[in-house]
Amino acid sequence: MLTRNSVSLAKIAKVFGMPVVLSTVNVGNGLAPTIPELKAVLADEIEIDRTQINAWEDIEFRAAIESTGRRKLLMCALWTEACLTYPTLDALREGFDVYPVVDAVGGTSEEAHRAGLRRIEQAGAQPVSWVSVACELQRDWARAQTAGKIRDIVVGRLTNEAE
Repeated sequence: MLTRNSVSLAKIAKVFGMPVVLSTVNVGNGLAPTIPELKAVLADEIEIDRTQINAWEDIEFRAAIESTGRRKLLMCALWTEACLTYPTLDALREGFDVYPVVDAVGGTSEEAHRAGLRRIEQAGAQPVSWVSVACELQRDWARAQTAGKIRDIVVGRLTNEAE
């Protein structure tokens, strides 16, 4: 589910031409590479391979975020309690609005996931789902330029899950 939701979110970002900062952890030292399905959608994005658990402490990651000029961040990650929580807390402290995509992240356990989400929500993060992101960006199905693509991502994805 984490893979499917993250891929759906990446596709949505691509449809709307949103900047994407793709970060990996310690791949250069033998940890697993980016999830292949996600990498396929984000093939044109530069991967920032870092060693820090907290991406916000990585100079290249921060520079990539700052280069977007955006103050509102949608964030997803592999582990809620670390990869999402720490950079979210730091970004909030620095005045960014952070929207963790709660179903495009997973914890090492359900309790760890919930605890991480509670922590960042109490600090001011505004949790969203990947479907709510799609709908908020689309706003109106009459926006023909993106409607078909978003419909295919959302409806197609949810139809496939039901089967």
